[in-house]
Amino acid sequence: MTDERALYRLMTWLTPSFPIGAFSYSHGLEWVIEQGIIRDAGTLQDWIADLLAIGSGRNDAILCAEAWRRAKSEDWQGLAELAELGLALAPSAERHLETRMQGRAFAGTIAASWPCAAVTRLLEVTDGEVGYPVAVGTTAAGHGLALPETIGAYLHAFVSTLISVGIRLIPLGQTDGQRLLAALEPHAADMSARAVAGSIEDLGAATFLADIASMNHETQYTRLFRS
Repeated sequence: MTDERALYRLMTWLTPSFPIGAFSYSHGLEWVIEQGIIRDAGTLQDWIADLLAIGSGRNDAILCAEAWRRAKSEDWQGLAELAELGLALAPSAERHLETRMQGRAFAGTIAASWPCAAVTRLLEVTDGEVGYPVAVGTTAAGHGLALPETIGAYLHAFVSTLISVGIRLIPLGQTDGQRLLAALEPHAADMSARAVAGSIEDLGAATFLADIASMNHETQYTRLFRS
């Protein structure tokens, strides 16, 4: 596939307008913002950088890369096991809902509008119960997209979604959001390179407050987001 066609597809699938409901999930940010733990652009930047280095962004990138490799080699049983592992890694009910619903919506929309054999097999072996990064990695492999570009685009979408939450809730200005995207670029690039070069053995996270935030959000009295 030409670079132009690959870029077109990644931009289509990982744009906020792709119908997976990404705008409705805050990844626990709504609770930490209400608590004053995240209160400005600087604290949001630190939070997202940690998620990329030692948290859910790291694990998502590794899962996405491993899904790409297993789909590329047509290891469907291995892909089913990876999908199960990805869902099991969710630390709370809401984070499980977030990745499962987005993964199901992503795979379903791809099957309906950008079909490929890999996504068809993914839906068959998982009965549609698949996390978001696994769905993205499988789709990219099925369409012949390169792994580095896939992981880079996935992490850009991850960062952009969290910044959007901050813009709405802290609140921040649109220019602040662009400054954050620029500041977090090297963090995303570093994690992308690690995921491409690594393996499933590199899974692991240490962002305990982010996990606790997602649990506390379940009982937060006033909230705009589903997670």
